[in-house]
Order: sequence, then C-alpha cells, then structure tokens
Amino acid sequence: MTGILLVISGPSGVGKTTITRAVQKAFAGSVYSVSATTRPKTAQDREGIDYHFVADAEFESMVTAGEFLEWANVYGKKYGTPRRWVADQLAAGKIVILEIDVQGAQNVKNQMPEAFCMYVMPPSDKTLLDRLRARKRDSEEIIQRRFVEAVREMDKARTCGVYDVFLVNSDLNETIDQAIASVNAARASRRPK
Repeated sequence: MTGILLVISGPSGVGKTTITRAVQKAFAGSVYSVSATTRPKTAQDREGIDYHFVADAEFESMVTAGEFLEWANVYGKKYGTPRRWVADQLAAGKIVILEIDVQGAQNVKNQMPEAFCMYVMPPSDKTLLDRLRARKRDSEEIIQRRFVEAVREMDKARTCGVYDVFLVNSDLNETIDQAIASVNAARASRRPK
C-alpha cells in the first residue's frame, strides 16, 4: 500500500497547526514530518519532535547533497523537509503530513505531483489580524509584518495552482471535519479499483 503526502499550509494565526494535529490524530499511522532548521532552539522546543536543530553550515551541506524535498529561508532562518525520511514513510504506506508555506508546497508539488495539498484560509483579513493580536506573542510591529506577509501568501496560494482544497476556518471543529473528509476522499480516489 502506498502512502499519501499531505501538505497543509496557511498563514500564521489561521489555526493550521491545530488542524494539522487533529488530522494526524484522526488517521492511525499518520506521521508529521519534522523539519530541520537553523533557528535557535527555545526552552519549549524538543529536538526531533518540534524540529531537528542544525548549524547553518550543516544545513547548507544538506542542501548541496540534495537531502531536502523542499527548503526555504524564512525571516533569516532556514527550514527544510528531509527527503529520505518522507520517502521511507510513504513506502511504508503512511500519511506523511507536511505543514509548510506556499513556496514549500510549490517545491513539493513540482517534485511529487501526487501530493495532496490543502490551504487553510481565515474567514476574512480582519479576522486573521484579530487572531494574530489575540495570540499575544508578538509586538504590533511584528504582527503587522506577519499580516502583510499573510495577505501576500494567501494571494499566492489562490493563484499558484498547487492546492487541491481550500478550507475557510470560521469554526475550528467544522474545519477539522472538512480537512479529515478531504483526506478520506483523496485516499479513496487513489485506491486501486
């Protein structure tokens, strides 16, 4: 049985991590891809669970060796999806979940056109801005920068042709149900007749 590569994207503050975790929980044997990153480890981070933390030079040598399915530089820190690990999990018949941005999704879809890609949208730009503020994680300056970037990314997501499904997160539980139903439909369409 062949696995399915599931890409979930969406702007900061839209609820994509909560949705991603719920989808993972709904499918026994599904796995969440842990990215390598050059960003510093925080006190809350767990090596190998949240990220694989690597030095910049090590990351660069991994890029050169073609070890990433996709990678990106985000706000000066690099993030990449380990290619071999994804391939091994897919070969074992698992649903492999990548939570990545639009640029990463484009790179994945170029290399693996069979990937199933979902994009989570806020009900409105104002709702997204309110959610970013409600998290109380960042200064207003950073919130505004994230918001501008989010609007740009949503426009890119709508037009890039990568996403199979767009989910509007007005109600978190309904959106989770829609995400699970979308994955079930994708799996059913790939089963041999």
